[in-house]
Amino acid sequence: MKPYLFLLFCCFSFNLFGQKLPDSTDLQTFSMENITFNSAGVTLAGTLFKPMHPYAALVLVHGSGQEKRMTQMASFLAKNGIAVFTYDKRGVGESGGVYAGPEVGTNNIDSANLDLLALDASAAIDVLTANLPGKHGSVGLMGFSQAGWIIPIAAKKNPRVNFMVIFSGPVVSTLEQLRFQFYTQGNTKFWDTHTEAEAREHVKSDPDRYQFVATDPRDVLGKIKINGLWLFGGRDIQIPVSLSIERLNALKAQGKSYEYQLFPTFDHNTSFAKSQEPVNAAIQWIKDLGGPKKRK
Repeated sequence: MKPYLFLLFCCFSFNLFGQKLPDSTDLQTFSMENITFNSAGVTLAGTLFKPMHPYAALVLVHGSGQEKRMTQMASFLAKNGIAVFTYDKRGVGESGGVYAGPEVGTNNIDSANLDLLALDASAAIDVLTANLPGKHGSVGLMGFSQAGWIIPIAAKKNPRVNFMVIFSGPVVSTLEQLRFQFYTQGNTKFWDTHTEAEAREHVKSDPDRYQFVATDPRDVLGKIKINGLWLFGGRDIQIPVSLSIERLNALKAQGKSYEYQLFPTFDHNTSFAKSQEPVNAAIQWIKDLGGPKKRK
């Protein structure tokens, strides 16, 4: 077994949002443009989805895995009036660079790799805003799973970002995440036989099996001043949802504009797995933000 194969469990990819070209009726509501851009010494490739009169604009940030640009999700958002830039992860598809992940035996959640992926997301924000008309509403980042660590770092790096939407993203450190995943072991019936108290104790006290510098998203979430929405599934076995919500509530008590929605019957895939409800909730939340925002 490769030393970091366990990281395959860490925040799996949301392939439902992957490569699927929009049909001809979609192209009546938005245009598409392929764009290459530079980030941290490599050339990345993506596609801009541009409605005629966008009320908001965002960059899609990957979860873990060898993910290409998320054209299906981008098309869905563009049909709903949101401009989207989505790109192939570095080292994947048409993007240059070196991919880090369990498939190639490397650690994809060490602090250096998360920071590098955040640099890519920040550069993508610059591409997005440079290729939109003057009036495009709020600018943000939307991502899935592992992006819960990446997006706050990218938002701190780029002052253009004034909102973030995170599906099933951890609000715990990378080491705490691994303790939880070693405990659940990918068992889809885990919550039928275990209590929240048992899971909390394990995350708190279980010895770490691997040693690397941990990333705790609260370090950045406590400093940035933007709007944020998290969407969680109550039966998630990839991230400790209850603990993440508790920590979000603590940040909210400090005056942060962070919100969350919990879908009790959903698992880690708070996307189109059971219904469009979480995605529709995210779109409505973005609409409610209104026009262009300034970071507070």
